[in-house]
Amino acid sequence: MTRILTLLIGVATVLAACSSGGAASSPPASPVIATIEGRTFLSTRVEGAALVPGTRVSLMFKSGSLSASGGCNSMGGAYSIAGGRLSVAQMMTTEMGCDQPRMQQDQWLASLLNGATITLAGDTLTLEKAPIRLTLLDRKVANPDKPLTGTRWVLDGIVNGGTASSVPAGVTASIQITAGRIDVDSGCNIGGGPVQISGNALTFGPIALTRKACAAGPASVESAVTALLAKPVDYAIDADVLTLTAGATGLTFRTSP
Repeated sequence: MTRILTLLIGVATVLAACSSGGAASSPPASPVIATIEGRTFLSTRVEGAALVPGTRVSLMFKSGSLSASGGCNSMGGAYSIAGGRLSVAQMMTTEMGCDQPRMQQDQWLASLLNGATITLAGDTLTLEKAPIRLTLLDRKVANPDKPLTGTRWVLDGIVNGGTASSVPAGVTASIQITAGRIDVDSGCNIGGGPVQISGNALTFGPIALTRKACAAGPASVESAVTALLAKPVDYAIDADVLTLTAGATGLTFRTSP
């Protein structure tokens, strides 16, 4: 009888655990995840450490992964939030060599990202893990997208077949769209023509340029610019960066200083 009673008590205990959710159930996903997914945050204040002059911490949460930068290397990995704490599994980082202050900044940032308490109030994100408290603001508030029109965009990179290259030293090319017209400085010649904006697409009319002879560097830039502007392109703006793409070719621009 004693053995039967013990078994019944054991069964009752198991059933009670199942009906109440039990200690074995995993913790619910943090509601913070739903509100930070797809957003980028930029640092506005650091307590317990000093940011290296000219640097800023950037955190991007996208598709369950966190990408971070503190002014030297990029780091990140799949992230989760449980019990109000952020954790990053198998954090990966680039291995670019930097000066010692920025390398140390990378170290405390990596430590902070794994185990920090995380809170979000509106557009303000706070991470805290003694002795560091990092406050960040949604990128769209801290650094809003520049307008397509009326902004002088200076060429920053050239993409061809998925390979990106920088602009040759000493060459400055730019575009500016105003009132249905694009003004072009190809890095050697200048000119422009009509442009139509439809959604996130641009269609250019004939682009007329001066015909000054160009050295090799400016000539290569002019060739890339005129080739892309001869076809319809898609555009995207992220803060102060404009990207024009047509298939596997593209141009990236930054706002003029």
